[in-house]
Amino acid sequence: MARALYIHWPFCLKKCPYCDFNSHVRDSVDVGEWRSALLSDMRHEARLASGEPLESIFFGGGTPSLMPPELVGALLAEAEALWGFAPDIEITLEANPSSVEALRFAALAAAGINRVSLGLQALDDETLRFLGRLHDAEEGLAALQVAQHHFSRVSFDLIYARPGQTPEQWEAELLRALSFGTGHLSLYQLTIEPNTRFATDVRRGSFSPLEDDPAADLFALTRELTAVVGLPAYEVSNHARPGEESRHNLTYWRYRDYCGIGPGAHGRRGGHATQRHRKPENYLQAVRRNGHGLQEETALAPREQAAEALLMGLRLREGVDPPALAARFGLAEADLLEAGRLALLERLGMAWRSGSRIGVTEQGMPVLDALLGQLISDSLTAA
Repeated sequence: MARALYIHWPFCLKKCPYCDFNSHVRDSVDVGEWRSALLSDMRHEARLASGEPLESIFFGGGTPSLMPPELVGALLAEAEALWGFAPDIEITLEANPSSVEALRFAALAAAGINRVSLGLQALDDETLRFLGRLHDAEEGLAALQVAQHHFSRVSFDLIYARPGQTPEQWEAELLRALSFGTGHLSLYQLTIEPNTRFATDVRRGSFSPLEDDPAADLFALTRELTAVVGLPAYEVSNHARPGEESRHNLTYWRYRDYCGIGPGAHGRRGGHATQRHRKPENYLQAVRRNGHGLQEETALAPREQAAEALLMGLRLREGVDPPALAARFGLAEADLLEAGRLALLERLGMAWRSGSRIGVTEQGMPVLDALLGQLISDSLTAA
């Protein structure tokens, strides 16, 4: 049964040049129509995945901090009526750190948001302009202070491994970020995604991405500095004080069921993968027609689920428990992993084994994608 709910708000004031998320710029948004559609979509999911109280809710986007607090409150009230809330439920909202959106933080907290994730992305104006952000550094830090006043838990994002960035520059920026005292940081290397403006810029020669070796050095520096100050990496790009890990994202990485509503939202429930219509207008039409925004609902074979669980779980510092996964999906443990390759990677210091659990070491994390191809059984990935 689903214990987590994801709600996607697809609208932004501007499309960032690095962003490949399902975000859209519109001149106006009919809040009443969106309220009705999201509530209808939520009720559809609850009919299929009810039974246990929700442990986390995540408002993602797009820019959910553009949502009227009254809409956020209405969605939370309906979710609580449909599922019930665990006593310590985590309710996160992604926010841009503009002064306009910071003015909504008090009302969003009153509506039930208890954790906010701020898209600071950088701490200097020149980089923020390069990244296409609408806020400047001063405005972003002011919004962070407001967030820390209103929410019990605050996280923020930074993008590093930017063109020409040196270890000295990143170390200074990261140490400054760590001084703000939040319990969680999401630190992402700049990735040039297809079909983004940055992809076009690189193709035209407007700038060159940081090369792999310097980027790997910054990755290692990031993990070293965050560990020293008590925010170790618990996932490839996410760092937290013990107990302040994002419970919602752990739902994904531990391959637990969650419901996803709103344009383009994905979900996993009862062995099925769900996906909503991506384009906002198509999503609304589907809800009017069917009472929900589903575009696809696909039954996943046990081997496919096992492969996904391994791909997600091996991103985590805690690793995975292959015997438990084999039992969960009705497979033999030997079906999950290439035992010989695992033993070799252990000898090379790239993988670890402790009791029934296995995982990727600090040395292996910079080349995680390559290791996953070695560790996971060929029979699963060919399924």
